[in-house]
Amino acid sequence: MGVIREEDGRLPEVIQPHSLHEAWERKTAFGDSSRYVAGGTLLRTGWENGTDHMPKQLIDLRQITNLGDITLTEFHLSLGALVPLSQCRSNEHLQAVAPALQEAARCIAAPSVRNLATLGGNIASGFGDILPALLVYDAELISFDGKFMTALPLIEWLNNHWSGIKPAADLVAEIRISPTRLESPLMDRLEIFRKVGRREAFTPSLVTVAISASIDEELRFREVRIAAGGGSGRPQRLSRAEVMLEGVRYTEELLASLYEGVENSFETYSDPFASELYKKKTAGNLVVSELWKAMNIRS
Repeated sequence: MGVIREEDGRLPEVIQPHSLHEAWERKTAFGDSSRYVAGGTLLRTGWENGTDHMPKQLIDLRQITNLGDITLTEFHLSLGALVPLSQCRSNEHLQAVAPALQEAARCIAAPSVRNLATLGGNIASGFGDILPALLVYDAELISFDGKFMTALPLIEWLNNHWSGIKPAADLVAEIRISPTRLESPLMDRLEIFRKVGRREAFTPSLVTVAISASIDEELRFREVRIAAGGGSGRPQRLSRAEVMLEGVRYTEELLASLYEGVENSFETYSDPFASELYKKKTAGNLVVSELWKAMNIRS
């Protein structure tokens, strides 16, 4: 993480717990003066930009075991919170179960950052680019509350996070994704993640979209999931757009109304680089263009 200092010039105290319970106890004791950290890439960006304060204590999670693995069981794909984003890019289990999530990891930052940045850190921010991809897989988040490991649908955890309900010491431990089981061998899968930033690569996102769906032999959409996010905005499912596709046969005439559905339902914000309207239109264009490309390959 390099040398970082508090605003008064002092170095933060670095604490290295060896268990989730020890980490939680330290965070509870120190309160708002402390921060959890692993790769530290997002936190350091905030410190250098002056958008986040320097804590008095850094609770370094990297000594905690069993949080750095990706495993596939009969029931779910398990992703530990300390898995580096670079590992997500090449993992064969992730490619088989959640390719849109793997594409999201591929698009984040530069290689040197991905080697440090962790899946849990991207999630814990509440706005990381990984989150829209996880939302389309109905992911489940496992967190530690000091006594128990608690499982919540990611969308519910996000609601709590953005409403301020999430306890400050709550610690992301694992993410789980259930493998998709197609109803028929004649069905196909559609898995998409796309990002628009201020330049071609190694850039923060302005808009991200993710799509997951099954497609039957008549080109009808089933189990449609569409999500969007980007920047420091709230990642969200676009339920209105999902309803427009669910059970509907693909035609190019469908795309115009789908664009409007995405544009009207995506809740975002203006920033110095792009207006709210630009982001809404970009999300609509991304969903429609990627769907058009994918379906024309299949037609």
